[in-house]
Amino acid sequence: MPATLLAGIARTTEPQTMLRRFLALDAVVTGVNGLAYVVASGPLGRLLGVDDTVLVGLGAFLALFGAGVGFLATRRRPPRLPVKIVVDSNLLWAVVSIAALSLWLEPTTAGAVWIPVQALTVAGFAVLQWSALRGAGGA
Repeated sequence: MPATLLAGIARTTEPQTMLRRFLALDAVVTGVNGLAYVVASGPLGRLLGVDDTVLVGLGAFLALFGAGVGFLATRRRPPRLPVKIVVDSNLLWAVVSIAALSLWLEPTTAGAVWIPVQALTVAGFAVLQWSALRGAGGA
């Protein structure tokens, strides 16, 4: 991804700041999503056509994952290996989401829209984080 595009998205040209901002954004979005799945699993399950117990489990995982990503975002220089694990985890989440949609979930129309949208969002975080990590000399 071109450096000027990354700088525009992150509103900085400093690679470490850019990486921390992308990690922080991921942490907030993931954490809020996870908490919503836990707190509103019944209504969201009906809306998306996904079992509410599945949403509770996913939500707990996402809340913890978001907290971990948030912790990395607080580091002045986020360590390379944990950031790579976040990037790989985000890519895996995106792939598994699409596979689940295709192979075993039977979502409502809202779920059939939501699942790929969140998968693309998470994949986008991975691309931004990887690009920023490379710019910071960590890839």
